[in-house]
Amino acid sequence: MNLLLAEVAQATQRLADAGVPSPRNDAEELAAFVHGVKRGELHSVKNSDFDARYWETIARREQREPLQHITGRAFFRYLELQVGPGVFVPRPETESVVGWAIDAVRAMDVVEPRIVDLCTGSGAIALALAQEVPRSRVHAVELSEDALRWTRKNMEGSRVDLRQGDALAAFRDLDGQVDLVISNPPYIPLTEWEYVAPEARDYDPELALFSGEDGLDLIRGIERTAHRLLRPGGVVVIEHADTQGGQVPWIFTEERGWADAADHPDLNNRPRFATARRATP
Repeated sequence: MNLLLAEVAQATQRLADAGVPSPRNDAEELAAFVHGVKRGELHSVKNSDFDARYWETIARREQREPLQHITGRAFFRYLELQVGPGVFVPRPETESVVGWAIDAVRAMDVVEPRIVDLCTGSGAIALALAQEVPRSRVHAVELSEDALRWTRKNMEGSRVDLRQGDALAAFRDLDGQVDLVISNPPYIPLTEWEYVAPEARDYDPELALFSGEDGLDLIRGIERTAHRLLRPGGVVVIEHADTQGGQVPWIFTEERGWADAADHPDLNNRPRFATARRATP
């Protein structure tokens, strides 16, 4: 075992002792980041090339600073995004939400489907859809100026129509013209603050996390916005907490003009997102 791999083993134990959920992964990611190699190339780093700054990054991760804040990057589907303080770090579970949306859009008989991403944050969802559905017209909105500093970096050179504003009032010019509305909104109940992982509670912006006493305030608002934006037959896809399975589909009722409201599991088989179709008059 070379020096770096030995240090990674020690770092893994330190991170585990600190309660980091994925200590081996994070120890290796930080080693690769500091030494400028891929994780699978750690064994190739010469002992003489070991960089002691590795232990500075481990100390930061021990304090539960997000891995993505330390490296300045987050991976999402086929994207590498810039992230840091002020913007919500995209999570792996959201990838399955986007995967469902991509399949739904591809199944539509629409040459250039129009997609709206509400509460875009880093831009992960909008950019993934623009990349994987090449003829789509993607629009995204974000309220926070702090988040938008990162969104603009990530969307530079992309064809996404990015706007700043309130998701509930956005895109009046697109009313009735949208094929798919997607959102990963804040959905944590205010009463659950103390149970939120330190990486999110202490580093992600509160605006991207909490939404009323039951966590569903913004989702209720997005229901009306999605109904306004979508054409008849258009689809809404909205992420929620695994503890909210069954609650969100009931917001998209027939009385409000929806059909086929349903919940869907993530890769860990936990309720993760709800979908509904705007009913045809």
